[in-house]
Amino acid sequence: MDLLLRVEDMSVTYRNREKSVYAVRNANMEIFRGDSIGIVGESGSGKSTLAMGLLRLLPQHSAEVTGRAEYLGKDLLSLSENEMNELRWKNISVVFQKAMNSFSPVHRIGSQLIDIYRVHFPKAPKKEILERAEETLRLVNLGERVFKMYPYQLSGGMMQRVAIATALLHEPDLLIMDEATTALDVVTQGQILKEIQQMEQRLNTTRIMITHDMSVVAASCSRIAVMYAGEIVEQGGVKEVFRAPAHPYTAGLLGSFPSLRGEVKELTSIPGTLPDLSKLPQGCVFAPRCPKATERCRTEAPATRIIAPGRTAACHYAGGGNHEA
Repeated sequence: MDLLLRVEDMSVTYRNREKSVYAVRNANMEIFRGDSIGIVGESGSGKSTLAMGLLRLLPQHSAEVTGRAEYLGKDLLSLSENEMNELRWKNISVVFQKAMNSFSPVHRIGSQLIDIYRVHFPKAPKKEILERAEETLRLVNLGERVFKMYPYQLSGGMMQRVAIATALLHEPDLLIMDEATTALDVVTQGQILKEIQQMEQRLNTTRIMITHDMSVVAASCSRIAVMYAGEIVEQGGVKEVFRAPAHPYTAGLLGSFPSLRGEVKELTSIPGTLPDLSKLPQGCVFAPRCPKATERCRTEAPATRIIAPGRTAACHYAGGGNHEA
C-alpha cells in the first residue's frame, strides 16, 4: 500500500497570557492510500484539533503546531499559505459536523458548488463544472432538483450529503470527516455511512473519520486511533482492537457502548473526567481514571510500544505484563 500521510511527533498547544493548553501531544500515525481510519475519544480529547492542525485551519495567533505531517513528500506544517491553499479541498477535503453553517442561506446549492469548483479551476468551462457538480450530487444519492434548491429547503441529512458532495468535487486523495454524521438520526447515519464506503471504493479515496461513537468506527472504518487527553493511546485494525483492546481507556470506551451481537452485557462507564490540559498529571494521563493503575503508572509516563504488527499502545502493561498495585 502507498503511504499517503505520515504524522510525526505532532503537537498543538493553545496559548494565551494566562496559560498554555496542551491539546495534542506527540501524535504519530501513518495513513495509507485506501485506508479508512477512525479517530475516537471523548469530547476534548484532541481529535478535531489534530485534524484542524493538519489542515492548518487553527488560529495562528493562539495555536502553536509543531512536528511533521508529510503528505506525499510535502510537510503540511511548513508549506506557505499559498501552497496550502492549493492543497485544501483539491487534494485534502473536510466535512464538518454542522453542514448548514458551511453554506450561504441566500444562494442556491448549485451556484455554491460552481463557485467552490472555480476556486481551483477558474477557467473551467461552465459545462464541465455543471457536469461535475451534478455527478457529485448523484454520488450521495441526491437528485438534480437539489441543484436549484436553497439550503433551508433541505433536511439535515440532505445537507450533510451536500457537504460530502462539496468535499468530493475535486476527487481528493484524503477526506477528513469531523463528526460529520453525529447530528443525524440512526437510519440516515447508516445510509450515509454506506454511501461513503461505496464512494471510497469507486474513487479510491482515503478517509479519516473523527467521532466519539465507536459504532460508527465499527461500521465504516478498517483502522482505529484512540485519543485521550491529547495523546494517541492505541492504534490498530478495528477488528483486532475491538476484539482485544490493549489500553484500559479503549476497553472503557468499548464497555460503554452496547453490542448488537453476542450475549447481553451490562454497560459500564469510565469514572471521572478528562484532566485539565494545562495542568497534566505526572505519569500516565489516564492513571487518575484507570481501574488498573499502579504506582508506576502514576509516576512514569508510558512510551508508545508496538504490541503486534500494525498495533501500538501507550500503556506500561500493553501486550503482556501484570498490573501489580
